[in-house]
Amino acid sequence: MPSRSLTGALLGLIAAPILALASPALADDGVTSFTLDNGMDVVVIEDSRTPAVTHMVWYRVGSADEPEGVSGVAHFLEHLMFKATDNLETGELSRTVSANGGRDNAFTSYDYTAYFQRVAADRLGLMMEMEADRMVNLRFNPTEIESERGVVIEERNQRTDSDPGSLFNEQRRAAQFLNHRYGIPIIGWRHEIEEISQEDLQGFYDAHYAPNNAILVVAGNVSPDEVRSLAQEHYGVIPASPDVVARDRPQEPPQLVERRMVMKDDRVSQPYVARTYLAPERDPGDQETAAALTYLARILGGSSATSVLGQELEFKTGQAVYTSAFYRGVSLDDTTFGLIAVPSEGISLQEIEDAVDSTIAQFMQDGVDPAKFERIKTQIKASEIYGRDSVQSRAQQYGAALTSGLTVEDVQAWPEVLAAVTPEDVMAAAEMVFDRSNAVTGWLMPDDTQDTQEEVTQ
Repeated sequence: MPSRSLTGALLGLIAAPILALASPALADDGVTSFTLDNGMDVVVIEDSRTPAVTHMVWYRVGSADEPEGVSGVAHFLEHLMFKATDNLETGELSRTVSANGGRDNAFTSYDYTAYFQRVAADRLGLMMEMEADRMVNLRFNPTEIESERGVVIEERNQRTDSDPGSLFNEQRRAAQFLNHRYGIPIIGWRHEIEEISQEDLQGFYDAHYAPNNAILVVAGNVSPDEVRSLAQEHYGVIPASPDVVARDRPQEPPQLVERRMVMKDDRVSQPYVARTYLAPERDPGDQETAAALTYLARILGGSSATSVLGQELEFKTGQAVYTSAFYRGVSLDDTTFGLIAVPSEGISLQEIEDAVDSTIAQFMQDGVDPAKFERIKTQIKASEIYGRDSVQSRAQQYGAALTSGLTVEDVQAWPEVLAAVTPEDVMAAAEMVFDRSNAVTGWLMPDDTQDTQEEVTQ
């Protein structure tokens, strides 16, 4: 059995297929896309430098698409997909992959659920045969459901409940989203995992696991014609499901007031301050603001030695031992822009928060340093180029983007959009995103800290 993991973080409108092309369209970077008659979208990424192939099936459904009261059902179902089907025994798919010298896994996020195998190129047809089988023929054995429920709960124990930082992030995210299901953990709330029924799992599977709700991504030593032929043979015979409907998620109301939280836990060895702001995601044909926010995160909190927060708080004043800024634009709905600061010994959380605010205020006054901007632009361009060396990374890039509402054209345009960002664009994005009315500021501290709730609310 592979270890089934959540993407942390790490993301498709269903009614209109993203890649609805009458015939394959070959992109400049060796990417071909087409759609099968049953609505399954296919992306082929050619790379002849390796005899291996990565085969991925991405479903346009994640934890943010779950019905109320059954949080965790998407991830729970991901686990069950490695159990028996009408044609495969429990664990047979993974054993077959391993016997053929490959590896497989799966992961669930807010906007997608994905399954992959990496094997020799001549085993691609076998992978499609097995993956197509579990798309429609999964069995829901009550004994295996109860056994896997224990596995999921233990995963939550290990990854979340035993880690105060994870619990803190879970609580912060719940405070960030007032109405959207991005505020509910991917793995689910424990009390709801305990109550997920066989009917809940079967219903979720029937509603979302179908070729017209899936994207097939094949990357490696393959040709588009070969993939088309195999995809038609194995996936093309599966009828489109009439139960698949366009995503209809609850959206955020206007956020009018900053939220603040303090979490104390005697397991915390290093207190820190984290703040997140609601921020726009990358949208089809409209990625410019997201590109500017990508630069803003690098400028404020990239390398400690060169970033605005790192230079000021870690090296100049010594008030922090670590600072960071983060933004991930691949998201179907609004995402977040965040800041983190870990204070040096003897510096209180209030003092480090004030120092971060002061540094940001000075940055807003001074603007972007031109030399730093050009250096970061070069670094971003280089990382985009180096990223093309990994077949697995490219497959994940397309899968995550397409299940998050972007198109093949958006993915291919992204480097040019990044290259076109100016310092003025970055400052305009900063003015937009730094709105405390849609921010959540949190302190994580040990139980014996002297900082208090009264200090937080001043």
